[in-house]
Amino acid sequence: MNDNTILIKNAFILSPNTNFEGKQSLLIKDDVISEIAPQIDEIDVDKIIDATGKILLPGLINTHTHLSMTLFRGLADDLSLDSWLNDHIWPMEANLNGDYCYIGALLGAVELIKSGTTTFSDMYFYMEDVARAVDEAGIRAVLSYGMIDFGDEEKRKNEIRENLTLFENCNGMADGRIKVFFGPHSPYTASEELLIKVRELADKYGMGIHIHVSETQKEINDVSEEKGLRPFEYLDKIGLLGPDVVAAHSVWLSDEEIEIIRKNDVKVSHNPCSNMKLASGIAPVSKLLENDICVSIGTDGASSNNNLDLIEELKTASLLQKVSTLDPKVLNSDEAIAMGTIKGAEALGLDSEIGSIEVGKKADIILIDTNSANMVPDSSSLSSNIIYSANGSNVDTTICNGKVLMENKKLTVLDEDEIYAKARQAIIELKEAI
Repeated sequence: MNDNTILIKNAFILSPNTNFEGKQSLLIKDDVISEIAPQIDEIDVDKIIDATGKILLPGLINTHTHLSMTLFRGLADDLSLDSWLNDHIWPMEANLNGDYCYIGALLGAVELIKSGTTTFSDMYFYMEDVARAVDEAGIRAVLSYGMIDFGDEEKRKNEIRENLTLFENCNGMADGRIKVFFGPHSPYTASEELLIKVRELADKYGMGIHIHVSETQKEINDVSEEKGLRPFEYLDKIGLLGPDVVAAHSVWLSDEEIEIIRKNDVKVSHNPCSNMKLASGIAPVSKLLENDICVSIGTDGASSNNNLDLIEELKTASLLQKVSTLDPKVLNSDEAIAMGTIKGAEALGLDSEIGSIEVGKKADIILIDTNSANMVPDSSSLSSNIIYSANGSNVDTTICNGKVLMENKKLTVLDEDEIYAKARQAIIELKEAI
C-alpha cells in the first residue's frame, strides 16, 4: 500500500478552462494529482474520501493580504484609509513583535483553511515568524516584507536587508510551499531610490514584487503633486513594472494607466471588500479584463475586511462590477472562479503548479458540500452555485500539497481553541502597550 495516496471519488469537478462530465474520481500520489477518471481502482490506496454531493475545485488563492492583521480585526472600523492607518493601525503596529505576528498568522491560517484558501500572498513584518506559522499550518504562501523608508537612506538599507534575509532564509522552505517576493509598500511610502533598487535586485534574484498601487484618490493626488505623474505612470517611468509585479488594489486608473498595465503585463490583485469598507472606490475590473489583464482576488488584511473568506470576496467582486457598470453580464461566475484560482496562480508565477485540476499539478484541492440550505436546489451551473450561493462555511475538506488540512469541517493540523486563546491574549497586550 502506498503511504501517501488519497482517492477522492464521486466528485463533481469544477476547474477553470476544463469541462469534466458527470462524477469523477481523482487520485493524489504524494503531493500531486496523478489521475482523473470516472472510475479509479481502489486497490493500494492509503485513504479514500467519498465526495458524493460535493464539488471539487482547486484550492483558492488569495493574492493580497496581511495575515497577522487578524489580531486587529474590528479595531478601527468605519474610517478612511488615511485615518485608519495613521491614527490606529500604525500606532498598534509599533508594538508588534515576532510572537504576535506568529500567533496572528496562525489565526489567519485557521480561517484560510476553513474557508478553502490554500495559497496566500502576504506583505507584512516579522515574516520569518509568519513563515513558521505557514510551515505548521501546511498551506502555501508567497511572503514579502513590507518595505517602507520614507526617503531615509539608513532605513532603506535596512528594509532591503530585511527582505533579502527573508529570501535567503525562507524561499523554498516548508517542502517548497513558501516563495519570497520583494514587498515595497507603495509609491508614497517607498522612495524612488528604494523602488529602483528593488527592481534591480528582483531581476538579479528572480523574485517577484508585491506593491500597493492606486488605492485611494488621495494617493493619486499626492503622487501626482510630488512626481507630476499618476502612480502607474511614475512606476513605468522608473522601470519598476513588469510581468513579475503584483499591484494590489489598482482602483483609480486612467485609460493610459490601463494601457501601461497591459503593456508591462502587470498582475492586478482586486480587493473589493476592503476598498468598499474604506470607501476607497471601485476598481475598473471589467475594463482590465477587456484588455486581457490578469486580475486575481485578495481580501486585504482582516482589519479592513474583516474576514478572509475568498468565496464571499469573489461574490462581492462580481456583484460590484455588475452594479458599477449597470451590466449584469460582466464578471460572470466562470470568470470569478478563474479569478480565485488560475488567475491567482498566474499572478504569483505558480500557474504551472497550482490553480487548476490537472494531472501533474500540485494536489491543492477543496471540496464544497452542496448538502446545505444555501446550496439547495443544485444549480445547473457549478460555478453559479459557488459564486452566488456559497460561502466559506460550505467548505468541507481542504487539501494542500497532498496533505489533508481539514476533513468534514474539522481541522487536522492546528489546535483552534489554543490559537483563539493566544490571539485574544495578544490583542489585550497590544492595546495595553499603546
